Amino acid sequence: MAIQATRQRSFSFLQIAITAQTLTIFLQAVTAGLLLTSSYGETLHSVGARVMYGSTMLYVLAAMLAWKPGGGSLRPVWHASGFLALASVQVVLGIAHVPSVHLPLGVLMFGLSVLALARR
Repeated sequence: MAIQATRQRSFSFLQIAITAQTLTIFLQAVTAGLLLTSSYGETLHSVGARVMYGSTMLYVLAAMLAWKPGGGSLRPVWHASGFLALASVQVVLGIAHVPSVHLPLGVLMFGLSVLALARR
């Protein structure tokens, strides 16, 4: 009984983490638009990048917690780790001001995050 409750809690935490990641990636698209049109857009996009990266790390943690106690599939851990790798590349490209790769990668990350959310 306790294992089932832990599994349900972990599953819910995993859903929350994926939802947070998806929302923060979407908000990054919004602040990218503000970056082009307002003086405070750069600050919001910079802060949003940190929040998005943190939510991606939360997704990795949630996937590991869902996997470890119940001995479930390792697939969510691999997906979350892949997102963390993409987020790391995204941050580097943003700092380096390479919009020709940064923007399409952001769109890809949003699409993959929505897909991961739909699968849950």
